[in-house]
Order: sequence, then C-alpha cells, then structure tokens
Amino acid sequence: MALGVLGIVLPLLPTTPFLLLAAACFLRSSPEFHGWLVGHPHLGKYIEYYLGGRGMPFRAKVYTLAMLWSTMALSAWLVSNRWVSLTLLITGLAVSVHMARLPTRQSSEES
Repeated sequence: MALGVLGIVLPLLPTTPFLLLAAACFLRSSPEFHGWLVGHPHLGKYIEYYLGGRGMPFRAKVYTLAMLWSTMALSAWLVSNRWVSLTLLITGLAVSVHMARLPTRQSSEES
C-alpha cells in the first residue's frame, strides 16, 4: 500500500496497481483494513474507478502520460545499455496503450 501512496507523487511508480494489490491482499488477511482502504475518501476512488470501469479524468491522463514519457525518455537517454533503453521504451509504450484504452471520464463525475 505504501508503494501505491508513493506512486501518487512519484511519476515512475504506478498508483492503481499497488492499491489494487493491497486491496486484494487485505481482502483475505484483514477485512477491516480492506474496508478502510476501499472506503478511504482519496485512495478508495482509485480502486473504485478502476474496478468499476469508469477510467480516469482527461487531465490526469495527459499529466500521467507527459510525466511517464519525459522520465522514460530521460532514463533511456542516460542509460548506456541499449537493451535497457529499449526495455524502458517498450514498457512506456505498453503503459501508454493501456492508459489510452481506459475510459476517459469528466473530472466532475463523482458517481
């Protein structure tokens, strides 16, 4: 869960996958903590929107893709190993395709 929270502010660290993993683990190990995580006013929305198929706001997509590609491109340029650079670029492309396939919702949507 800590990695998911860090992913909110660190561009290379994903938020939703770590929060989904934490929710799945807590579902089996601690129903109280699972309920807290899913019902959290800020963190619970990531899980709810993703699992509900409601996607993410357009501004969040643009910001995330801009940060993703700027950091991936810088990392690929700084690394001297071509295979590592290629792996970074392929990973960035895969994440971009996944994000493009997510539904885009209006920022003001709450339900």
